Amino acid sequence: MKKIGISLSGGGSRGIVHIGILKAIDEAGIKISMISGTSAGAIVGAFYCSGYSPDMILDIIRETKLFKFVRPAVSFSGLLKLETITPIFKNYIKNDSFDALNIPLVVSATNVRIGNTTFLHEGPLIQSVLASCAVPVIFKPINLNGDTYIDGGILNNLPIEPLFDHCDLVIGSNCNPIADNYKPGNMRSILERTLLMTFNVNTIAKKGLCDLFLEPEELKNYGAFNFSKASEIFQIGYEYGKSSIDKIKSLL
Repeated sequence: MKKIGISLSGGGSRGIVHIGILKAIDEAGIKISMISGTSAGAIVGAFYCSGYSPDMILDIIRETKLFKFVRPAVSFSGLLKLETITPIFKNYIKNDSFDALNIPLVVSATNVRIGNTTFLHEGPLIQSVLASCAVPVIFKPINLNGDTYIDGGILNNLPIEPLFDHCDLVIGSNCNPIADNYKPGNMRSILERTLLMTFNVNTIAKKGLCDLFLEPEELKNYGAFNFSKASEIFQIGYEYGKSSIDKIKSLL
């Protein structure tokens, strides 16, 4: 049996689409052997690899408001403090270690000191996931193992590289299709647009390296901060995932 690896991109609330795709894959009886992820994709990957079903992950995100549970930081080095959501993670992930996961997971974060991507796959899980989510300017950087990290999507929003040596089939799940009818709005809107474009640029080059590249076009209608649309985004992923099952099986 071929080993399947799936890489889950970052993209804020759009990342909820990965949960729906994983549900469709589970229902088809297809086993995922390894996951890599950035930002929102790292969050989804952490819960899935911990043994939570896609439906349970969606419930956790809706009930805890995990994707938006943040608090203003005192420091000027960032606007929001990610560590405030650590208790939520610890409530569901009791053993805070990559080694305790049911499925191997690698998360991408940007190491500010060396100016390059770091693939985190050992040691503390929760802090590594937070490092992968620390969008600069919006969030304070995360200190881990003596280094400072910001969002992995800045340099690598679809971290497929760790999958190559361990998987026979590499699937890329990208949640950042760019709409071509954007009208500039307020600063928040422009910031969101800028982040999506930044993340998408370093994803385009990865498309041809995947055995299968998944990207639901309907996500163009949703912003990265549309957390109230979680159920809709999940359903888009689920339907898109079901439509992709035959392609996955043909590759197997």
